[in-house]
Amino acid sequence: MAARPITVHIPPELRFFLPARHRQGRLRLPHDSDATLGHTVQSLGIPLTEVGRLHTQGRTVEAGHRPDPGESVRVESRTWPQPAPTSPPRLLLDVHLGALARRLRLLGVDTAYDNDREDPALLAQANAEQRVLLTRDRGLLFRRALQAGAHVRRQHPDAQLREVLARFAPPLDPWTRCPACNGLLDPVTPEEVAHRLEPGTRATYDTFAQCRGCARIYWPGAHHENLREILRQARHHTPPPEQEHGWGEGPQA
Repeated sequence: MAARPITVHIPPELRFFLPARHRQGRLRLPHDSDATLGHTVQSLGIPLTEVGRLHTQGRTVEAGHRPDPGESVRVESRTWPQPAPTSPPRLLLDVHLGALARRLRLLGVDTAYDNDREDPALLAQANAEQRVLLTRDRGLLFRRALQAGAHVRRQHPDAQLREVLARFAPPLDPWTRCPACNGLLDPVTPEEVAHRLEPGTRATYDTFAQCRGCARIYWPGAHHENLREILRQARHHTPPPEQEHGWGEGPQA
């Protein structure tokens, strides 16, 4: 006689990961005595990075639990904000999230990003630097070697920003990081950078900053109001910053 199937209950917020035929949320699956609960959940298309507590028979179990025949399992999604390996969180974004990386850096969030990085290099960097790897590629999140990751569900960069801020609640320190390279910005006097500025910029602005990493120069420029709007929206999801400067981007070194 075949073993009784197990029943797995998936919460609504995780059902978009499932094949369309399974999105009713209550699944009856053949019992496999060798399969852990974590393997079962991932076989449905849900990365464990998105899963919170697992419950069965009135108790909480780990992903390594092997369900008995006929067992009923309830999967929870992660609660937000969720902890990261470091405080404040350190992030690493895959090659498809460049616009999100720039927005996070404008808000002062430590965000590593490279537009030409293969998956093995991403995993190695995330683990070595204790960063949360953010991606829309579920395949990356299924890698056993990955220590911390998260699936970015939204498609538009502004919506992605709201999602990441709500999920990890990083403290905001806007205008302190270089949007281009993630380096820290230091205030500089107009005299220190005058030789690198156009005459109109020298005549119009008197507040400047320079990146420690790539030496780019920033000042409150034409995009200042757009940056303020990004910051205004971000403040609905995270604690307010202590101060703001409002740098625009200058010519590259």
